[in-house]
Parts: sequence; structure tokens; C-alpha cells
Amino acid sequence: MLSIFKLPFFGRGFRPFFFLGALYGVFNIAIWGGFYAGMFSLPEGISDPIFWHAHEMIFGYTLAIVAGFLLTAVANWTGGAPARQIHLALLCVLWLLGRCVVTFNVGFPLWIVSTLESIFIPALAATLAIPLIRSWNKRNFVFLGILSILFICDVWSLNTGEKTPLYIALMMILIMVSLIGGRIIPAFTVAALRRSGISAFQTDQTKTDIAALISLAVTALCLIFAQGTVILSVAAFASFLIHAVRMRHYHSLKTLSDPLLWVLHAGYLWLVVGLFLMGLTGLGLFEIPMVIHAMTAGCIGSMTLGMICRVTLGHTGRDLVATRMTKISFILIQCAAAIRTFGPLVLPIYTLEWIVTSSVLWTFCFAVYLVIYTPILMSGRPDGHEA
Repeated sequence: MLSIFKLPFFGRGFRPFFFLGALYGVFNIAIWGGFYAGMFSLPEGISDPIFWHAHEMIFGYTLAIVAGFLLTAVANWTGGAPARQIHLALLCVLWLLGRCVVTFNVGFPLWIVSTLESIFIPALAATLAIPLIRSWNKRNFVFLGILSILFICDVWSLNTGEKTPLYIALMMILIMVSLIGGRIIPAFTVAALRRSGISAFQTDQTKTDIAALISLAVTALCLIFAQGTVILSVAAFASFLIHAVRMRHYHSLKTLSDPLLWVLHAGYLWLVVGLFLMGLTGLGLFEIPMVIHAMTAGCIGSMTLGMICRVTLGHTGRDLVATRMTKISFILIQCAAAIRTFGPLVLPIYTLEWIVTSSVLWTFCFAVYLVIYTPILMSGRPDGHEA
């Protein structure tokens, strides 16, 4: 039995969590789209379908991808041994336990459901904190703070059913996207361009990077205390401008021949678009739920799909080359986001059709990942190195 945990699948955090995250992304969106189309009902434990969908896409799907990335990255940042084998498997069990208790009616009182669902976040934070503190890697302590806020939002949302903690949690995820994206997108881009013979240089934007994170934090506060006001518009538009200015040095137009690069730039661009649309909500032009999918389906969808493909290839010793179906999935995830964000705004009479079409495209994209990359996640590195 213990030999199962010695398989390559439990060798690095990205392997089980990217698999589980992609699988759950397919499950959640397929269930949601089918329910919306009236094809079938949701499991008995889901009393509020909209809340379940929103909560699980943040604390189920997205957090699984975040966990896989951070568990893998922290080992590289600190030089310490990664969480693996039984330790990693137990983290997966905690994540799966959360998905079960919030989706199916198991007869537990709310406080037990809340406890069982939210325990994964502190377990993940503790796993990350030990190597970070031991190596005193202060630069990345910020992720522990973000996870703490996500934990509070998780408990808050489950015990109240309110949307505000979900909005705050989304902003925390976007802060992660901005932070990590600001590090890896220009670095990956310049390295790839130079390998292809194109002269490119990485521009230091430390002050702009800090301003981008602060602006997102301020926007998050405005979502709590100034939602639907001009104050939110000012904060969101300021963050929009900072992130747009920041992107001018990312060489985005030079990446169009490399799908594993341009999909990350597309994800970042969706963040810029989402902040602009959020600014419009403060002026009363739109409601927040109407534009939130630019940041979720667009930004998070593109960034996570791109990263799980890239990390899976890179950390298993494969060449960073996207297959034809992977390229198609990168294009279709943009279509899914555009349809879900702008379709109901342009032609609200066809909202049902927009949602179902977007759901089908999203499901297809992550099903493609599962088909192509699951064998890679399950097998050892071709060079024989440690999983």
C-alpha cells in the first residue's frame, strides 16, 4: 500500500494538484452549465447554485492549481525538500474532503462542514511556512499572508453565504497573479526571445510592481467598504492604468509564435480588462457580477491553463512545446472568457446561450489538458531524474 505514495505522481506538488484541479474544473463547469441549461439538477447538498459555483471555482479549482504551483515553487525558492509522498497525499485528501462536504449533503452541521472544508488552507500554509521560515525567504512570506486572508474569506463565506468574502478572495488570487506574473512573464519572455535569436531585455519595474500590488489591495478594500461608488471606480481605474503601463515592457506582441508564452500574456491582459470593467461598475454602468468573469474565466482561466501546461512540461523534463490540441485549447479559453464576459452585456436576451457555450468551451479546454498531460503527470521524467 505504501508503495503507491512512492509513485512519480506523488513526487511533486504540481502532479496531483494540477490533475485534481483540472478534473474539478471540468466537473464544476460541466455541472454548472448543464444545470443552467436545465439538463439536470445539482447534487442535493447544493442549496445555492450560484454561491456553490463561485465558491468552488475559487476554493476548489483555483486553490488546487495555486497549491500545486506553490508546493513546487517553494522547493525551488528555498532549496529544501518538497512536500511529497504521504505528506502530499494527505494534503490532497484534505482538499478532496472539502469538495465533498460542500457539494454533497452528508448531514453535518454547518460548523463541521466549514471546518472540514477550510482546514486545507492552514495545512497548505504550514507546509509552505516551514521551508520559507527555515531559509528565511522573506521575499515570499507574502504568500503566507495571502493564504491567511483566503482562509478567513473561506470561513466567512461558508458561515454567512455572503458574496463579499468571495470578492475579496478573488482579489487575493489576482494579487497572486499580479505578483507571480510580474516575475515570470517578463523573465520567460526575454529568455524565449533570446533563444529564438530576437534581441530583448528585461526592464526593472520594481516601483511599478509594488504599485500594482498595492492598487489591487486598495481595490479589494473598496469592494468591502465602497462597492458601487465612485471611490471603487477611482481605485479600479488606477489599478487598470498601473497594470497596463507595467505591461508595456513585456514584449507581448513578440510572443505570438509561442503559445506557451502568449497565453500568459493573454491572462495578464484579461486582468487589465477586468479592472477597467470593474471601474465602470463604480459609475453604475454595470453590476459587479456582470463583469467578474473577465477576471475569472479570462485572467484566472488563461493563466492557470497556461501555467499548468508549462510547469507540467518543464518540471518533468519535457521540451516546452505545445501540441496542436494545446494550442487550440489556449485559443478556445479566450473565446470562452470573451463569450461569458461580453455576450450577456451585448445581447442579454441570449444570456443562457452565452453561459452554456462558454461552459462547453471551458470544459473542452481542461479536458484537453487531462487527456494530453495526465500520462505525463503519472509517469517519471524521461531523463531518469527525481520526479
